[in-house]
Amino acid sequence: MKLLVINGPNLNMLGIREPRHYGTATYQQLVDKVRAYCEQKGHQVSFFQSNHEGALVDAIQQAYFDKVEGIVINPAAYTHTSVAILDAVKAVSIPTVEVHLSKVEQREEFRQVSYIRQACIGTITGQGMDGYLLAVDKLEEYYESRH
Repeated sequence: MKLLVINGPNLNMLGIREPRHYGTATYQQLVDKVRAYCEQKGHQVSFFQSNHEGALVDAIQQAYFDKVEGIVINPAAYTHTSVAILDAVKAVSIPTVEVHLSKVEQREEFRQVSYIRQACIGTITGQGMDGYLLAVDKLEEYYESRH
């Protein structure tokens, strides 16, 4: 499978930003962990991180032209505000799994809203970096159930 992992604003600051919510591992450690897991499973994976909403929309749209078969996305703060990211995921019709490092459902009230969720085949929260691996597994299960 050809996968794209997209991370939104401030995730480049992992290991520095609020370690009680997000842990002490760095963004590079996240990339390395997911890359190793995907390689072990025979999947091609690429990564994209941006603090800018339009760049995230562009990456989702480019995934369509690059024939990406599955997206793992942590929209971060844009989860709760971005109709544009929701519309981009709907437009490309690529199976997408929403991931959050923390248990957003147990945090501030504004974090209870997820615009992107309605366009995703699943959501994983509160599993730390392992949530990304679970998202890869969910995409595999999705494809196995379709073939």
